[in-house]
Amino acid sequence: MDKNKNCIDLNTSASVEQCESVSTGGPPTTPQGLRILRVPVVLAERLVSTSLVANIHFPDPVLEIKDIKKKVKIVQCRLLLPSIPAGSPNLFPQRDLNLFLKGFVRKNIQYATPCPNTSSSCVSSEIRSLTVDVPFECVTRIPEGDFVSPFTPPQLPIQNTSEEFDFFRAQELGKGFPEKDEFLSNDLSQFHQVSTQFYNQLPYCELISSRITEWDEAIDREPLPGSGPLKEGTFTTIVEKMFLEFTVKVLQNQQVRVMAD
Repeated sequence: MDKNKNCIDLNTSASVEQCESVSTGGPPTTPQGLRILRVPVVLAERLVSTSLVANIHFPDPVLEIKDIKKKVKIVQCRLLLPSIPAGSPNLFPQRDLNLFLKGFVRKNIQYATPCPNTSSSCVSSEIRSLTVDVPFECVTRIPEGDFVSPFTPPQLPIQNTSEEFDFFRAQELGKGFPEKDEFLSNDLSQFHQVSTQFYNQLPYCELISSRITEWDEAIDREPLPGSGPLKEGTFTTIVEKMFLEFTVKVLQNQQVRVMAD
């Protein structure tokens, strides 16, 4: 067999004839009636706003900023729920709840840095970029009346339980005590306990949208050395002020009764 010859000739061995098919009847159909589903339930949707101030240092002299691309990154979104004892009705607490938020604003800054061959009439520069994460962390309150529906409130976490029990034991007192007397107590050589753990559904968040309004200002701008063009200069540090708004949706997996048609 020729080693340079292909094992399969795709022009002749591949089948291109029409394939036959028959109906499978579709997926299994659930009978009509009341059903219980576990689905994500929307608890609240909040427009969060916060302000950020940061000093950003560049590794090169900056002639001018060409563009800034921004993206919000949420790393923590936690709804703090009170717990309830086991066996108690899971009722929504009649009070506000706290939503803890933590994240970053990712900024990719494209800037021009001057090259050494600068003259009195022109500035030659290179385009570079700097990517930084500006952190933020805040707590916002969700009023009781701002939850989406009174019919789907947050399901509160059930507390774990731990109970100890003992057995009675009569023991001899030993020397120095009357023979008819006994030591009446529990057995100190044994330990008995019943513990229960509940694996509750933790609320989680989805990031829906974001809006950033920013104002950046150089604080160490200096003229170009030598005989550069008029009013041209460079800087290495800017002070950034941002007003950040973003919308988050708070959800929790819950069992919901639905009527199947």
